[in-house]
Amino acid sequence: MDDRKFTSTKFYVLGVSLFGLFVYFFHFSVSFPSLRDWVLIYVLTASVLIVNRFLIYLPPKGNSISMDSSIYLACLFVFDLHITLLVLGIFSLIYALYKRSIELWKHLFNFSMYSLMLVSAYYVFLVSGGMIGVVNTTNIFPYIIALFVYFLVNIVVLSCYFIVSSQRLFNGVLNFGLLKEVGMTYCITLILSLALSVLLQETKYFGLFLFTILILFLSMAFRKLLHLYQETSNQVNRDHLTGLYNHGFFKETLKEQFADCKKLKKPLTLAFLDLDDFKKYNDRNGHLQGDKLLAFFGARLKKEVEGTNFTVARYGGEEFAILMPNTTKEDAYAFLNRLRKEVNDTYFDGVEHIPYRCLSFSCGIAEMEKDMHESDELIHRADQALYYAKAQGKNNVQLYDKHNMCLDEIKFKQDLEALEQQVKFFLSKDVYTYRHSKRVFKYALEFGSRLNELTDHERQTLILGALIHDIGKIEVPRDILNKRGKLEKHEWEIIKKHVTWGREIVAAEKRFDELIPLVELHHERYDGKGYPYGLKGEEIPKLARILCIIDSFDAMTTERPYQPTKTFEEALEEIERCAGTQFDPVYAAKFVAFVREHYLPLAEMEQLN
Repeated sequence: MDDRKFTSTKFYVLGVSLFGLFVYFFHFSVSFPSLRDWVLIYVLTASVLIVNRFLIYLPPKGNSISMDSSIYLACLFVFDLHITLLVLGIFSLIYALYKRSIELWKHLFNFSMYSLMLVSAYYVFLVSGGMIGVVNTTNIFPYIIALFVYFLVNIVVLSCYFIVSSQRLFNGVLNFGLLKEVGMTYCITLILSLALSVLLQETKYFGLFLFTILILFLSMAFRKLLHLYQETSNQVNRDHLTGLYNHGFFKETLKEQFADCKKLKKPLTLAFLDLDDFKKYNDRNGHLQGDKLLAFFGARLKKEVEGTNFTVARYGGEEFAILMPNTTKEDAYAFLNRLRKEVNDTYFDGVEHIPYRCLSFSCGIAEMEKDMHESDELIHRADQALYYAKAQGKNNVQLYDKHNMCLDEIKFKQDLEALEQQVKFFLSKDVYTYRHSKRVFKYALEFGSRLNELTDHERQTLILGALIHDIGKIEVPRDILNKRGKLEKHEWEIIKKHVTWGREIVAAEKRFDELIPLVELHHERYDGKGYPYGLKGEEIPKLARILCIIDSFDAMTTERPYQPTKTFEEALEEIERCAGTQFDPVYAAKFVAFVREHYLPLAEMEQLN
């Protein structure tokens, strides 16, 4: 709420409070009640206190009604305005002292509103022919009119408050369905007030005692019904396996929060999480164990969002969703990437038999943008980001980026799927190489999309070549690939042959002939000291020069058995130092600028978390 709205709200509350106090004391009689009247007033006040303590709770959770209006109206019809205002005043004073946690202005506003409602109903009752102290069928019409005015004053005062404060709840006040519910509540109030009026007229104290007991039992009965209602709602809205919200409930919640955040101009972020290699886990360990894994992961997500306003749900199968209102995509990335690392370090029985040998998930994140009109657009973007994350080798978190994803594998799906099948052979031999190829693929996709001098066809060739560039390592003995420490000379000569072996594998299928230079020449150096042919400068194809930079960057920033890992900044400094010797100086400078702009902020955020 901005300052102007806040000031208007304060003036409105002050105005209603002062007017209500004026009306109350204007009608307050200076005559001192008799002892019998004081006993009645105290008993009535005690009854109001009891019914306010035992509210009648209604679904959905958080809604409740108090039957104190029934007592006030019955007191008004049977006794008079003076007695009723005394009961209201004493109750309000006691309640304010008891509920000191509630701000004083709210007590005062509520007291003033009740004063206006009771005084208005009193005069309308008299004008319409009602007689105080006489409860019979001739007074039915005045009773109805008085209650209608009582109800109307309440609605008008509250509606004006919501208009002034510009809160969303005002829309709910004018909602026909809600008006119907409120109207039903007031009809019940009228019936109970008439019943109490009869009891007060016939058997004053005993009648009030019976009414209070009735309200107390109604309160307990409705609490039980509410509990049953909530249990039933949970069964409908919850996934029976994980205990999280289900797909249907999540979609409805997303629609509501999408509308709210868009109207209030607050951020809203959606994340999709997919357990990696869940089918392989199921095939290896059985579906019962797979269900246990889903329940375990669901419980972990539920624990992670405790104390937040996030909504987590099982979206379907092994896919989960987290809705994060008032959260930017950068904050969501930090939260989920931290969770990803913690999940990697969390053991669950059987995960040692799946490719990464640990529990992992892929995640796609999208944030609501100004140009979005439907919540389904946010779902589509988060889903695209998730697909993109899985295409990068899984076990990573990806932010949706329209610019990055315009050239992704979807445009040349057939070629990519064919190459993907070949690359997957690494899983049986060298998980590191597979993941490395996926990361190089990702960098090529993103960096290539920023190189305006490349044609679309060149970009696609660079991306496919990045994915397949190390395919020849499938021929390298496993003990050499996984060796820790410095390689012997003969072992290094074998490693170097992977480019030749890779060329032979790719050449076996003519449709990928354009990828051969990238596979065979990505280890050539700009100064001519590379392998396998010692090509120099412009002799090396342009795309192979670009791939050399990307491949080296990922190799430097990823843990390897035979060399220390560098930070992003250290790797960039190395590329700058070797520009003109190992790397093409033009593309080296462009790649360094790209990483500094696109990756360093996220890397720094990861370090902070």
